[in-house]
Amino acid sequence: MHWRLKPTIIGAFSCKVQIQLKKDESINVLGGPLKPCGMDPVTGFFRDGSCNTCKEDHGSHTVCIEVSQEFLQYSRFVGNDLSTPHPEFEFPGLKEGDCWCLCASRWMEAYDKGMAPRVFLENTHIKALEIIPFQLLEQHATTH
Repeated sequence: MHWRLKPTIIGAFSCKVQIQLKKDESINVLGGPLKPCGMDPVTGFFRDGSCNTCKEDHGSHTVCIEVSQEFLQYSRFVGNDLSTPHPEFEFPGLKEGDCWCLCASRWMEAYDKGMAPRVFLENTHIKALEIIPFQLLEQHATTH
């Protein structure tokens, strides 16, 4: 089980409520144990450095990518600016060479436009296969 703070508005007051989330089993697309993706910056839906997921992860942050400048420019162009820091969310902004748990649908969107970033298979959660065919991930595979 993992605890996550969820902002909640009660009347005119904002508070944070802990909700309990149950992680799916940590298995990668190769059928082995899911390896960590990145700790600098810390990535993942759970901000645990891995592309773990759960039923509450509607974006399916399951694809461990190697960030490239080309992908950052593409992502910004389509409205998902990943390079600008947002200290209020403890997000330093991504730069070329960083590892990041990307939403599976975002990866497919980038693939369809010829802009898919490289993927670390041992660090990509098996749930990504619900959206992305394994052959596409394999074609874009890289190693650390």
